[in-house]
Amino acid sequence: MSIIVDIISSGLLALLVVFLLLLLGDFLSTFLYHVPEHVFGKFHILVHHGKNRSFLHYAVLTKNPLVLLDGILGALPYFVFIPWFWRISPVGTILGLFLGELHVVWRHVFVLKYPTHRLIQKICRFFFITTPEIHFQHHQNAMVAYGDIFTFFDRPARIWLNFLKSVSVQTVR
Repeated sequence: MSIIVDIISSGLLALLVVFLLLLLGDFLSTFLYHVPEHVFGKFHILVHHGKNRSFLHYAVLTKNPLVLLDGILGALPYFVFIPWFWRISPVGTILGLFLGELHVVWRHVFVLKYPTHRLIQKICRFFFITTPEIHFQHHQNAMVAYGDIFTFFDRPARIWLNFLKSVSVQTVR
């Protein structure tokens, strides 16, 4: 009986670490890198939202090192948590990083050729998970659809974006 309890508690801890890693990583990536880069930087906009950028080519197929650097800067907030979460659950940490990367590929590749099935869209909507179709909205209009993994970051990210824009305009005057 003790072994079963240990397995269940280890599994629950792993799931908790997966969730926290994705939640905290997406939060920091959105609010400390992605949104500020849209206001103060030119790097992300040039690489990720530049004209003549193929959605698929940018995210997955390009050999441009700047794209890789942009991806690393966006992923860095996830990596920050590895030392703490590893102590709680190495399996959860690895699974969280794997699922995060899988989500990057899914949201950048499948929208063009394979629309997300309606049932999966409903499940993702229920759990506030960004689908490829939602992420594609961000590529069409860089001022909407924030939150790489979780859609509930969109509204606060837009507020943060507007605040940073106002600060940016005030500092220029």
